[in-house]
Amino acid sequence: MTDRPTRDPIDLDGETLTPESIAAIARGGVAATLGTMARERMTAGRRVVERALASDIPVYGLTTGLGDRAGKRLPTEVLQEFSYSVVRGRAMALGAPLPGAVVRALMAVRVNTLGRGGSGASPAVAERILALLDAGLVPEMPETGSSGSSDLCVMAHLGLALIGEGAFIDGDGIRVPAADMLERHGLQPLALGPKDGLALCSNSAFTAGRSALAACDAGRVLETAQTVAALTMEGFRANPSPLDPRAGAARPQPGQQQAAKGLLRRLAGSCLLEPEGPRRLQDPLSLRCLASTHGAGYVALDHLREALDAEINGSGENPLILAQDDAILSTGNFQMPALMLALDGAGQALAHIATASTGRCARLLTGRHTDLPQTLSPHWPTGSGFAPLLKPAEALLAEIRQQACATPPALSPGADGVEDTMVDAPLAAKKLERLIGLVEQVLAIEAAMAAQAIELAGVQTVLPPAVAEAYRQVRTVVPPLDEDASMSAPIRALCTELIGSGALAGNGEPS
Repeated sequence: MTDRPTRDPIDLDGETLTPESIAAIARGGVAATLGTMARERMTAGRRVVERALASDIPVYGLTTGLGDRAGKRLPTEVLQEFSYSVVRGRAMALGAPLPGAVVRALMAVRVNTLGRGGSGASPAVAERILALLDAGLVPEMPETGSSGSSDLCVMAHLGLALIGEGAFIDGDGIRVPAADMLERHGLQPLALGPKDGLALCSNSAFTAGRSALAACDAGRVLETAQTVAALTMEGFRANPSPLDPRAGAARPQPGQQQAAKGLLRRLAGSCLLEPEGPRRLQDPLSLRCLASTHGAGYVALDHLREALDAEINGSGENPLILAQDDAILSTGNFQMPALMLALDGAGQALAHIATASTGRCARLLTGRHTDLPQTLSPHWPTGSGFAPLLKPAEALLAEIRQQACATPPALSPGADGVEDTMVDAPLAAKKLERLIGLVEQVLAIEAAMAAQAIELAGVQTVLPPAVAEAYRQVRTVVPPLDEDASMSAPIRALCTELIGSGALAGNGEPS
């Protein structure tokens, strides 16, 4: 294990978890604790479960079977063992193990939602998941097994590891039997009580955790796109008049004014804002419509965060324990259509941002638009310059369009027709995750071209402070292109060291 960062532990109270907090736990190694109120709610919910057991009333998944066996009463003597059967019988996910960050994210989410008290799980379940987080243990959880009507078959693998029958992935990527790893860290296999197995399996923590990380990454990419676009505006000597607050006020499209303000912050002090600064009266749409294109991204990400909040701070349980009413309700709270639509919307918004970025790349290569050497080559026509880079940009855009296609609704034959719809939110989260990485590469290509354009235009010494800093950072990893040379390695470095790290995501305000 690495040393913990100095940041205070994040309190999982069942109410205030954010995507940023999830990312801090999952990627930053920040510790997590179970809130006092969350612990009390879990205790109260567990008492309702125990009273239901004592009264022998039919409760789905507690005293009855699951799915198409919901009407079958379970003999009293098998209720505890049934929790183990639920976990073992649903650990059916396939495919590659989830990345460690996603596993830590879903564990944080599940502890937080358990803290709502609606699952009726024993407090020991949440405490043991926290123990795994604290020890830096990553259960082996295959990624394919959820259709979005709770994440049963994926989450069951967390339960399998907790009871010592699954596996963990160690720091070297080696699979270690769960019993051995638990013993190595002085932990006993978790003893499950009635309903604990269902609480471990029947939840949406996998989808919510993965979506939370994607939401954080999408926000970083959007801010990076703003910075890269400002670089291009300087190299192109673009006209910033569409960013005028009066233009946004005339048609207050959601998000447009927010994007325009962010671009103007980055351009503060720019010669472009002077009356004689821009070269053209009207620029191509990929520049002129920047505020509305990026503004739609802000709207889509706000919607995603709203949909996420219900999943990471709510009770998606079935059945739902209501301690204050001493009641147990059957629900459909595990279904995630709103989150799926929000994930798809974020992907669509990023696809439009990448399309505009590719359009700006093409314009930067065209001398009649830029008044710069064709293909940004000092040696054109004998030099190819950046022209070949447009091919991978277009290939990336083709894949982005594919990943941005809507996740379709679907029928399911599951549980003898009882579980007959699915929304595939996990697929939408996976698509967004993949799409983000593709958009990062497109933005890296634009940033490299924009830096070259700035130098060919001879404006590198008069850039506004925020753009000057971004230009300086790009030049630390991407050298100017003189004679034709491969740009593959510099573009990869730009993606890894600046875009993936968030170094170009500054919004133009003093740090």
